[in-house]
Amino acid sequence: MKEFMLLIRNLSDSKSAFSKEQDREFLNACKIYIEKLTKGGNLISAQPLIREGTMVSGGNNAWQHGPYNDDHREVIVGYYHIRANNLDEAIAIAKGNPEFEYTTTARIEVRPIKMKEETTSYVYPKGE
Repeated sequence: MKEFMLLIRNLSDSKSAFSKEQDREFLNACKIYIEKLTKGGNLISAQPLIREGTMVSGGNNAWQHGPYNDDHREVIVGYYHIRANNLDEAIAIAKGNPEFEYTTTARIEVRPIKMKEETTSYVYPKGE
């Protein structure tokens, strides 16, 4: 199987209008989604991201730190590191994410992960 990163994008305030009950329902749907991916052998890891941080850029002693999101609207709210047979299967997995059920502004970037450099045969280290 190949590895993919699902980068979950949404508006920074996409869930701010949720009631406590809606928030519990959403979190439970995420739990069920994670359990399904785990049982299917697709999930490597998944984490939500805090909706604040900084962007580091520059170099050569000219470093800049600034907002990671210039318009403060869309942010990466989490990720899923998954296994899938191919891009089509990874896309199908992404379409099942609860973000789509509970918000209308979600987008998921589905990206294959490079495991090896073809030109040098360097194999990137894997986590635990």
